[in-house]
Amino acid sequence: MKEILELTVNGESHSVAVEPNVTLQELLREQLSLTGTKKGCDTGECGACTVLMDGIAVNSCLVLAVDARDKEIVTIEGLARKGDLHPLQVAFHELGAIQCGYCSPGMIMSAKALLDCNPDPSQFEIQEAISGNLCRCTGYVKIIEAIQSAASMMTEGAKEDRE
Repeated sequence: MKEILELTVNGESHSVAVEPNVTLQELLREQLSLTGTKKGCDTGECGACTVLMDGIAVNSCLVLAVDARDKEIVTIEGLARKGDLHPLQVAFHELGAIQCGYCSPGMIMSAKALLDCNPDPSQFEIQEAISGNLCRCTGYVKIIEAIQSAASMMTEGAKEDRE
């Protein structure tokens, strides 16, 4: 029996009907056509499906859609503002932290959750924050550098906004 859910995804309110066994990942990809959230392992091991739920990075393959009721969900598609990429997206692109790109959305969302609560993380803190995201293409060096660069860009941007 389908349930009607109210949730906010990338700043837009949605009312959707879902079966009780549908995951948040399936809802995002199949009902809302937000395919930036990747389908990887379906067991919470790879992090390709990472999104923010009320500001916390979660594996959307492990969250039932009904558990996202009345929550604020942010996907990779929700990071850009008015056509401007988020500093994390810019840094990943400019520093070559994207290889095949499959892990990138989840990696960026995990990094976003980190930078939202810790704007100046150490390399260890970055490594810890992305430890649930697997990348088969890189040695993570460029990914860590991109997150550090984005943190600097965001810190500089915040300073300019205060001035």
